[in-house]
Amino acid sequence: MRGFEFAELKAFAAVVERASFARAAEHLGLSPSALSQTIRQLESRIGTRLLNRTTRSVAPTSSGELLYARIAPLFREMAAAVAEASEAAGQTAGTLRINSLGIAARTIIAPRLERFHKAYPDVVLDIVVDDALADIVVGRFDAGIRVGGRLEKDMVAVRLTPDLEMVAVASPGYLCERGVPRTPADLHGHACINWRLQLDGRQYRWEFEKKGQKLEVAVDGPVVTNHADIGIAAALSGLGIAYHFERDGVAEHLAQGRLVQVLADWSVSRPGLFLYYPNRRHRPALLGAFIDCLLDKDLEADGKPA
Repeated sequence: MRGFEFAELKAFAAVVERASFARAAEHLGLSPSALSQTIRQLESRIGTRLLNRTTRSVAPTSSGELLYARIAPLFREMAAAVAEASEAAGQTAGTLRINSLGIAARTIIAPRLERFHKAYPDVVLDIVVDDALADIVVGRFDAGIRVGGRLEKDMVAVRLTPDLEMVAVASPGYLCERGVPRTPADLHGHACINWRLQLDGRQYRWEFEKKGQKLEVAVDGPVVTNHADIGIAAALSGLGIAYHFERDGVAEHLAQGRLVQVLADWSVSRPGLFLYYPNRRHRPALLGAFIDCLLDKDLEADGKPA
């Protein structure tokens, strides 16, 4: 394969995986116009359209899906081969692609970025924050971070946190004006900050449990979001009751009195956060180093686990 042909296929794979010319161009270090020209050259050489483009989205055609299905495993194998060769030479270097929930990116990864970089200065972390449960194999990610219980069975999972408690919270001002709900059914008389599930667009039905009694409540309110920061900000502003993982920025507001927990005796817990990756015989050293950092294991200055 000639060099320009490899570059065209790599560019095509990047567009499919990111569903965006802009994001793919940024990843490849190209301008969007140069990337578009590269894709046109590939389509011209193959003799068929590979991507359907609109003003808002990019998706592979049926021919594009067939091509991507064949080349994606080859790119993954090449990346793995390069990583293994680097490891054999005693080097910890390269790019590590991680697909992470927002809560994990904020509370686990972000506080450890400096420490990881100091220990492994030749490693590039490519972190994509994604609450939509993307397929990490299709997206060519080395690993993902999700809430346990929502992982594919053929993945290796490493627990990062204890179980997570869900808490319903509101501002003192809101509760003073609207009253305090005593049961989940009372939420129908309140304004609630709703979650939209990115996977299928549905709004989340709030889940509660008390003494073996389980309930799901469809709530309404002035704000619907898929981002925790927006939901918490809405609750802080007195717009309604929000429902979040306690450690996702809520605990600090509770401790300082800016938010108040309600329905505490109905709270449920969810399996903690897990890092997961495809079940392979060989786990890349880069990934092992990243996991050790997230677990706060000792790291030596030369970039090797202690």
